Amino acid sequence: MASFFLSDILKRNNLDSRRTKLIRHSMKHKRFKKCYEKGYFDVYQRLQSKNFFNNCDFVLSFISEPGTSAKFIGCYEAGEGKPVSKEIMPQGFPVPEMFEEAYYIFDLKQTDIMGDLKERLIIDWGKATVSWHQWAINDKAVLAIQANPKYEFKGFDKVILKYDQLKEIISDNILYENWHTALSSVYAIYLIVDETDGKQYVGSAYGSGGLLARWKCYVETKHGGDTKIKEIICNTPERYKNFQFSILQIMPKTISPEEVIELENLYKSKLLTRKFGLNSN
Repeated sequence: MASFFLSDILKRNNLDSRRTKLIRHSMKHKRFKKCYEKGYFDVYQRLQSKNFFNNCDFVLSFISEPGTSAKFIGCYEAGEGKPVSKEIMPQGFPVPEMFEEAYYIFDLKQTDIMGDLKERLIIDWGKATVSWHQWAINDKAVLAIQANPKYEFKGFDKVILKYDQLKEIISDNILYENWHTALSSVYAIYLIVDETDGKQYVGSAYGSGGLLARWKCYVETKHGGDTKIKEIICNTPERYKNFQFSILQIMPKTISPEEVIELENLYKSKLLTRKFGLNSN
């Protein structure tokens, strides 16, 4: 029998379990998965039936984990709703038909309540996982509170990593699950800078593992199979510790390898990495 429950955490945060709703979003649900991966989680969650948030003050949101477990991703204050219409649909929303169906869009404001447990708290939703939303009076056992990751994923455009940082992220797919999910979901044009002399290398990542698989190759080999970088490592074996990794552009996995390579060559020309950098072709 579990000795620590979600109700214990709710009490410490002064949340009334009778007026707090729990939602477990499943990655097996096609609509949710599409919205989550495209960055429209908040919009998706706000779209519910007319009476969904009646008598509800707060919402604790979770994402499905293996088996019946679920990871906490945020506490939201429930507000008023209004019928949807195509006129208020955010540009690029990946499931536009939801704005044509009988949904209401609610005002859900993310709070700082339980903020220290975001992406860390794992609960057991129980056997009735088909009941994807429940009141918090249905208590849940706490399975784990994971350690805080040292490096937070703040978006593709903000990624700047030294080799040792990249190695730590690649090596721990549990603590850095959000990094692994993000990097494996896209193709990319990336940049490596040798901080020893400032020389640059432009590379591309495509294939089933996306950018994660390509960068994992650098962690394992130190050179990624790139000719000039390989020569540097051969002459000065510890040089890889001075490499900095960043992302120039991300692309969806729907585009062809030929399109990725075309973009890669464009960046090589812009940055002159064939003439002054580490690109050999």
